[in-house]
Amino acid sequence: QVQLVESGGGLVQTGGSLRLSCAASGFNISNYAMGWFRQAPGMERDFVATISRAGSVVRYAESAEGRFTVSRDNAKSEVYLQMSSLKPEETAIYYCAKTTAKFSSTDRGEYDLWGQGTQVTVSS
Repeated sequence: QVQLVESGGGLVQTGGSLRLSCAASGFNISNYAMGWFRQAPGMERDFVATISRAGSVVRYAESAEGRFTVSRDNAKSEVYLQMSSLKPEETAIYYCAKTTAKFSSTDRGEYDLWGQGTQVTVSS
């Protein structure tokens, strides 16, 4: 079954850290760039980070730059998002996704497979 399953979300205090994981199955993850997005209640799903197929190119939303790190382990079919210095406004459901783009993409419309998401709550 082709799917993405996120884990690692939870409740953290302002300034805290979390590491999200995304496990892929049913396809060869090494053939695809991957991305992370987040969606707060009543808001659109926003780009957070993306990583190229081999992991050599990464891009971040301006809000995530310097605090978040995206990485991947193709041998394990997993993608990760390390988040630090978290803020209450970053409370959201975080989604992992696979892109149809040849290279990494910040465009939500270029992603064709999504996980169910993992909830991240940052308390003030």
